[in-house]
Amino acid sequence: MKGKIIKISGPLIIAEGMADAKMFDLAYVSNKKLIGEIIELKKDKASIQVYEDTSLISPGEEVTSADMPLSAELGPGLMGAIFDGIGRPLKDLYTKYGNYIEKGVKTNALDRQKKWEFNPSKKVGDTVRTGDIIGTVQENEIIKHRIMVPSGIIGIITSIQKGNYTISDTVAIIKNDADIESKITMLSHWPIRKGRPYAQKLAPSTPLITGQRVIDTLFPIAKGGVAAVPGPFGSGKTVVQHQIAKWADADIVVYIGCGERGNEITDVLNEFSHLVDPKTGHSLMKRTVLIANTSDMPVAAREASIYTGITIAEYFRDMGYSVAVMADSTSRWAEALREMGARLEEMPGDEGYPAYLSSRLAEFYERAGVVDLLGSEKKQGAITAIGAVSPPGGDMSEPVVQATLRIIKVFWGLSASLAYKRHFPAIDWNTSYSLYSDRLKAWYDKNVSKEFVALKDQTSHLLHEESKLLEIVRFVGMDALSPKDRLTMEAAKSIREDFLHQNAFHDADSFTTLDAQFNMLKLILEYYKQGQKAIDSGVDVERILTMEVRNKIARAKIFKDVNEFDEAMKQLADEFVKL
Repeated sequence: MKGKIIKISGPLIIAEGMADAKMFDLAYVSNKKLIGEIIELKKDKASIQVYEDTSLISPGEEVTSADMPLSAELGPGLMGAIFDGIGRPLKDLYTKYGNYIEKGVKTNALDRQKKWEFNPSKKVGDTVRTGDIIGTVQENEIIKHRIMVPSGIIGIITSIQKGNYTISDTVAIIKNDADIESKITMLSHWPIRKGRPYAQKLAPSTPLITGQRVIDTLFPIAKGGVAAVPGPFGSGKTVVQHQIAKWADADIVVYIGCGERGNEITDVLNEFSHLVDPKTGHSLMKRTVLIANTSDMPVAAREASIYTGITIAEYFRDMGYSVAVMADSTSRWAEALREMGARLEEMPGDEGYPAYLSSRLAEFYERAGVVDLLGSEKKQGAITAIGAVSPPGGDMSEPVVQATLRIIKVFWGLSASLAYKRHFPAIDWNTSYSLYSDRLKAWYDKNVSKEFVALKDQTSHLLHEESKLLEIVRFVGMDALSPKDRLTMEAAKSIREDFLHQNAFHDADSFTTLDAQFNMLKLILEYYKQGQKAIDSGVDVERILTMEVRNKIARAKIFKDVNEFDEAMKQLADEFVKL
């Protein structure tokens, strides 16, 4: 179908003669074939958001509907790749066009020439259905790409053979009950705004281990959970997401740079390429897909970028993998919604954001979760979604933050005051929360220790007591506190400085196992417990505060094995006996 441009307003084009077009159809605008998407229809007029610069086009030029929605290309070749917001491969575009992408460039996301070795896991005569894995491709040293039966297909395999194929070659043929044959390739397409189907969504029950002590111990996130990291400029949102992407025990990482500065995306590329994944011994980029839509790229493509990222994540989830999605940041994405809503002359909501801001955010976060997958074989996959939010001036009452809080289950609130004190991660333990803690208790009891949750609760209580005592100290000074209150302040200080503070650039401190976190907490809280007993026995609090073992407690974050914790615990016991 072809129409004609009658109005141009920045990235928004209005075309007439589009009566047969459908919402969210792909469209090619002007003779330059700029890529756009239909976002509003009124009689025969279509409003099209264009994902490229619209300068030098004029009314009267032609618009063509592609009669298909904006879709992501899915298949071998995704791992380690970097795409723009609408799924174009930036490495290939750089090779062809240099630093600046020409207008109207349409290129395949995945290489059509490269051959992959296909190894069948099914044989001729097997009955298969949607979601079944019929073979695998070793995409790189650590990721095995599982080739699945596409949606809507069920039948008997009549042809399947091992060999080297391009992603568009037929690797299998499936015949259904009506004797209709379907040719299966390694390449598939999926509309980015439509969630991929699954059998059943489950309640998350396993933590996503990040190695960040303040997260894993106090505010854990479950595999398949959703979290938000809001905070003012400079508080460390991006670094928190980088750390989780580096160390989280997810099989696949999809990092969406949505409206962020170009140098931050460059940092991700440089760090992930050179960082050795401790679980595999290979570059972290081997299990990462990067969506880069920087702040200087067209604003309309920013809106599509998070859907492109979550669609790729769902594809790997359907193979049975655990996927972590980092969206940095949803505030920039919401700004793109606001701009397009203003150009469409929609009724604005709070602070100019569209009235449907909350529902759009929910659409994104609700695509996360732990699910039973389609197919004959019982398998599960998970997507964990973590979104950074950048409220202007750190205002937590801002609409994007408030809309996000109604959806997510984990809130890691970043504090500017902690960041200024060089305390990182700057997650404020007085405002942050996790609604998964109770659900994960059974897992902690079984896999770490039955004491772990009790120690965590005691830690939270100590930090809360410290915040109350600090109000007294500000008025009357530390000397006015009772000996037990002084011990509480010192124990809380040890938790803050020795446990919660973590150096992302220190080899030993950057990642801490759950067992080490448990032993660190046990050491600090044992000191506090024995100190209280000593005070009850008449020991001067100053002697307790200056014990030599406190130096060892401070170094516990870099202990390499459990024997060092045992030695520290023995030294602590011996010193209290001497007191």
